[in-house]
Amino acid sequence: MPSLPATIVKFLAALISLVPVIAGAAAPADDRPVEDAKKTGLETRKRTDLPTVWIIGDSTVRVGTPGQRGWGDELAPFFDKTKVNLVNRAIGGRSSRTFFTEGRWDDILRELRAGDVVLMQFGHNDAGPINEPPPVTSATRARGTIRGNGEETQEVDNVLTGKHEVVHSYGWYLRQYITTTIAKGAIPVVCSPIPHKSWTPDGKVGRASGSYGLWAREAAGQSGALFIDLNEIIARGYEEMGAPAVEPLFADKGTHTTVEGARFNARCVVRGLNGLGEKNPVAAFFSSEGRGVPAFGR
Repeated sequence: MPSLPATIVKFLAALISLVPVIAGAAAPADDRPVEDAKKTGLETRKRTDLPTVWIIGDSTVRVGTPGQRGWGDELAPFFDKTKVNLVNRAIGGRSSRTFFTEGRWDDILRELRAGDVVLMQFGHNDAGPINEPPPVTSATRARGTIRGNGEETQEVDNVLTGKHEVVHSYGWYLRQYITTTIAKGAIPVVCSPIPHKSWTPDGKVGRASGSYGLWAREAAGQSGALFIDLNEIIARGYEEMGAPAVEPLFADKGTHTTVEGARFNARCVVRGLNGLGEKNPVAAFFSSEGRGVPAFGR
């Protein structure tokens, strides 16, 4: 059989090289590339003479994708900027594990001071694969955590970092954030992850109350953190609105919100904070708008 011309061989090789790219493009809409912090920018504390509310989490809290918005970027109207700094360090694509292993939490710890508050919400990316086989493609993640709140571990040679890593449970990582926050004299507040736009046949919103919502609550209770059941607060709000009215709050199939949706969720965060009553660590920092938000459960 005669050999193929060199030009055809090069053409076929180029097509083969595109397979990983094509496979990545076929990934679900929510399975986007992990955001580059250098492109999204890093928020800093504006005034060193004021306490700071630090916000950490994933793309549902802060996102760089055009048309989408996270709730952390819509909290400002509820706070008095003359009394407190708001610093949103959440970043798209991170799980409770990768925000920790990438050193993002260590960066915050270096600045964290007594009297500061840390609002945290993880879970949306924790359900992904703990590790993946090579080759690495645009769809490779290796960011998942062990489901639950236990002490079990899994050792992997991380396909993305090339490093050996001991992976822990979702609850374990939350407890690291909580205990190190308390050690600094700051106050941790754990939020359960916002719900997806997922409706049951009887008009209810699907909850995470048996999974990440439950484990977040458990980790908070075990480690001395305050807890806001944001998953439940938002789900009830959606149900009161009804599916047609909720539709404009989402910028994709059901994970990431529009500006309007982010504002709704931010208000729900404030409802949860006000629902803490006398334990609300940011009550003194609220603007009149923040103080006027009805407390959840009261």
